[in-house]
Amino acid sequence: MSTAEAERTEGGGHASTERHLPRPSELPPTKRTRGRSRPEPGWAKQVVIDIVCFIVASGLAVLIRFDLDPPTSAAWAALALGAVMAVLQMGAGYVNGLYRGRTRYASFDNVFAVLSADVIVTVLASALWLGTKPATLPRSLPLSTGVLALVFMLGVRCVVRWWWLRRVSKAHSESTIVIGAGENGEHLVRAMVSDERSPYFPVALLDDDPAKRRLQMYGVPVVGGTADLYRVLRDTGARNVVVAISSAEAGQLLAFDLVCRQAGAKLRVVPSSSQVVGGAVTLGEISDVTDEDLLGRRPVEVDEDGIRELLRGQRVLITGAGGSIGSELARQVFRYGPAAMYLLDRDESALHQVSLSIDGRALLDTDDLILADIRDEQRMAEVFGQVKPDIVLHAAALKHMPILERAPLEAWKTNVLGTQTVINEAVRYGVRTLVNISTDKAANAENVLGYSKRITERLVAGAEVPYDAHYVSVRFGNVLGSRGSVLTTFRAQIARGGPVTVTDPEVTRYFMTVAEAVHLVLQAAALHERNGVLVLDMGEPRSILDVARTLIDNSGRDIRIEYTGLRRGEKLHESLFDSSETPRGTSHSMVSYVPPQPLRLDVWPEVHDDDEALQVLMRYGSSLARDEA
Repeated sequence: MSTAEAERTEGGGHASTERHLPRPSELPPTKRTRGRSRPEPGWAKQVVIDIVCFIVASGLAVLIRFDLDPPTSAAWAALALGAVMAVLQMGAGYVNGLYRGRTRYASFDNVFAVLSADVIVTVLASALWLGTKPATLPRSLPLSTGVLALVFMLGVRCVVRWWWLRRVSKAHSESTIVIGAGENGEHLVRAMVSDERSPYFPVALLDDDPAKRRLQMYGVPVVGGTADLYRVLRDTGARNVVVAISSAEAGQLLAFDLVCRQAGAKLRVVPSSSQVVGGAVTLGEISDVTDEDLLGRRPVEVDEDGIRELLRGQRVLITGAGGSIGSELARQVFRYGPAAMYLLDRDESALHQVSLSIDGRALLDTDDLILADIRDEQRMAEVFGQVKPDIVLHAAALKHMPILERAPLEAWKTNVLGTQTVINEAVRYGVRTLVNISTDKAANAENVLGYSKRITERLVAGAEVPYDAHYVSVRFGNVLGSRGSVLTTFRAQIARGGPVTVTDPEVTRYFMTVAEAVHLVLQAAALHERNGVLVLDMGEPRSILDVARTLIDNSGRDIRIEYTGLRRGEKLHESLFDSSETPRGTSHSMVSYVPPQPLRLDVWPEVHDDDEALQVLMRYGSSLARDEA
């Protein structure tokens, strides 16, 4: 999102966009962390270490040169050479800041300072050595002494640094088991052992790859597979388990969480693959495992380059940007760096929240936040005329099935007529890509929400656009963590002490986390299919009763489950495909394509009340009568 051109002052005027940064004297004093000393020894200790390294190096160099039997004169001369080179090292180290606290001990800068000082000393010593021309000693002795001294100085620094970090980690960090010895695991273990502020102290790695069973990463061994988790927790006494596998599924996490609970340990995870756009996972991204992770997380492999190519340099308009799907779309699109991103919603508070989650400012004074209702044709015409988007991601809709059963006219006005308005304006202003967010309730529709969404799929398929334009709908099931989702309801009921209400013990639904669903929506948009419905692979449907039991178990409370019976229009089992549809594959394994019956943008019949709305919705949205349009 673009930033505001100016920030308002308290007096109501405008201030410069350059924010005031406090001077060092204005900053509050920082507190020294108790029990932690600086890792680097004082300059005097470093000087002593380096002097000893040069003297030992010169002695070893002459021993090697004379096959461990040097003449006495040569040995004393070599030691004298080592002393001279040590004095030169003190001077060179002082000049380049090595002994003045300019570099952190055993850091890259420190290593470079040691290397540069050693090169200077070796060159000067070689010149002096050749000038004196000692008869009984080889001319290469200064060079071999310099090389050996460099190895010793760096080696001692690495050992001291390693020892200090291990001591500090043991004193201030919790022992941790890392699951996954892949790229993420390696990055995390390295960060854990190299950052003295890390709250994690790695004691073991687990990986199911037999080829990694004897591997060590930064001193941390792979001690077994994931089946050994309980044994390793018991043997090591670890209090944390970090799953360093971005593609870990909900079933795996559930199993790990059960073992951790039995052992009294805390399970933590890294972001899923849909939440990582390039780069390595960092310690700051480790988080507690959530209910969404345990219930809906699935590995989502996408073509990041394809999505980036789709969005790069484009003007993107997101309708319903304040909702669960729309706001996550905004956050993910923003990460790919489009030319401009415009967020449209009729709820000003929702726009405030999504703006805050993206840039942390949320002043609501920028042109990229658009307060508008897709029902308002005149307002939408103004918006498209001003924005002139290249891509439209249409997430605005009414989505709660029970209340729409009681108010079909509202579903008609927003989901159907509002979508038609968005399509009309997109066609008028030459939008090349339009993605309509649909739902699995559009397949074999039996309720108002399903009927209305089925119609939107047909409207998108019937849009008269150029051949190179891509207008599609994306159909998927329940999104965990979205507003009004079953998780939200169950959590509120558990917080009140129950009961948790389940409609039927046999009811099942498809689930996916909001981040993973949205990532696949962007992937679907990047496939460049046209005039059809792209259906996301949601995995196997899950029992709502199992979901309720999992949340109750995680709460640690004794909560009763109560069965209320299916509501009007509610199905026992949802399906992703209509009985009349024959899906075909796409270039992505988790996205299928189905061609709905197109519905042209003609004049709609007059609808005045809920009864008329329901009849029209059923006529155009029922799969049994879809050819009547």
